[in-house]
Amino acid sequence: MRPLSLAHLTAIGLPPPALIRAAAEAGFDAVGLRLIPATETSPGYPLMQDAAMMRQTVAALGETGLTVHDIELVRLEPQTDIDALAPFLDAGAALGAPEVIAAPYDPDLSRLADRLARLAERAAARGIGVSLEFFPWTAVPDLDAALAVVNAAGPAVGVLVDSLHFDRSGSRLETLRAIPRERLRFAHLCDAPVAPPYSTEALLHAGRAERLPPGEGGIDLSAFIGALPDDLPLALEVPMTALAASEGPEAVLRRVMKGTRQLLG
Repeated sequence: MRPLSLAHLTAIGLPPPALIRAAAEAGFDAVGLRLIPATETSPGYPLMQDAAMMRQTVAALGETGLTVHDIELVRLEPQTDIDALAPFLDAGAALGAPEVIAAPYDPDLSRLADRLARLAERAAARGIGVSLEFFPWTAVPDLDAALAVVNAAGPAVGVLVDSLHFDRSGSRLETLRAIPRERLRFAHLCDAPVAPPYSTEALLHAGRAERLPPGEGGIDLSAFIGALPDDLPLALEVPMTALAASEGPEAVLRRVMKGTRQLLG
């Protein structure tokens, strides 16, 4: 069976030790940890600056047997200082994370590729890979654009495909199938209603606040998964802020895992 990781955004209100224990209880194999906030209004948990929480996180991993699949989120912006990310990368290495997620927020795609290459070089020195995730509201809006950037950045950089952004951007299954395995290390999985066209506000709301567990929306997830390598890890990124507020994050994780198991058979 494919390895299943819990992306932190699915239960972003839980700090890493609690997230790990909740993920284990729900049946996940691993977690992604958001050490750097993605936005000014969304939490991040800077373990590189919090020795006590880092100890608690390592202890939770030991207790549960879960691993850290990835750390995030490096927003590559015009002013991003790659050298300043050293403590973040060191924390990832200490946690045993094999991958860093980067996001394309620089409209200068040549500079973006150069920064991505430098980030990948520094991560590789610590045994960590880097994958670039594309978002329809950025200058890298779809899979074709993301592949162009990672190709320019060099052979060490991967691309992260999220089923929501894949669907919303009109990216093609043929392109997904053709990605070399060394560039495709894992995928993000969720479902959502399908009702194009989408405003930027609607794209952001689905991306950051409200998605659906696999099987509860209109995305053709069977075709999406069928285009992926059989052993590719899946990270479930399914923020459901209304359900989390009313019933708690554990209810979200149970519903996400139920849908995922039904989809994967």
